[in-house]
Amino acid sequence: MTAAASGEALPWTAEIALRMRRLFLLKLVGTIAFTWLFFIGYFQLLRHPTQPPITMPLTALDLLIPFQPYTLAAYLSLWFYIGVAPGLQRNFAELVVFGLWEAALCLSGLAVFYILPTAVPTLTFDVSSFPGFAMLQGVDATGNAFPSMHVAVAIFTAVHVEDVLRRARVPGVLRLANIAWFVAIAWSTLAVRQHVVLDVIGGAMLGLAFAVPSLRWRPRTDASMARAMPLPTSQTSKNTKFTSP
Repeated sequence: MTAAASGEALPWTAEIALRMRRLFLLKLVGTIAFTWLFFIGYFQLLRHPTQPPITMPLTALDLLIPFQPYTLAAYLSLWFYIGVAPGLQRNFAELVVFGLWEAALCLSGLAVFYILPTAVPTLTFDVSSFPGFAMLQGVDATGNAFPSMHVAVAIFTAVHVEDVLRRARVPGVLRLANIAWFVAIAWSTLAVRQHVVLDVIGGAMLGLAFAVPSLRWRPRTDASMARAMPLPTSQTSKNTKFTSP
């Protein structure tokens, strides 16, 4: 009899491996398709703003942050990071509800771009000589600045990954690594001059506005599967239910 069937807690390694294996192909294809659909709307608004974009103001903190071209790797790593949270969903119901919350987040960000187009200030120096920046400038121009969707989606992902790692009781170093990855992404948006501080604050607020309620209103499976904690045997056969944690 397995730990899950007997209601016993799964070892964290088994719990995480099980979450990663389940629905792997659907998660992979779904994340790629979701990102592709988001980019259709994102680039449409970037190239065809509804009105002349408002240039975001610089703060004193922006003036203190140096240009750090090496952080471009962290900036681009978002496109790997966003696959972690859906990849750790335990079953189809959790995956669908997670996707709906993230879709609502992205649609809200696009709505802001539509209503109030913004852009970061024009750089006073040429960055095209740095590796990768010519491509970045050609693909992701300075528009769609506020709120930073890079930060919004990253913090949404970080909250959900932390939730899974905490409930699976993984070692603290892995939970810190998740936080560090998010911080590196958020910092890189400033260090590569794709966003200003106000964009980052707006993105964090938008991401949390959806991340917090998404942890409350979501499907919950039995405790041995969703929380990797003991559950009375009589309850192990119950179906997924929508409840508040």
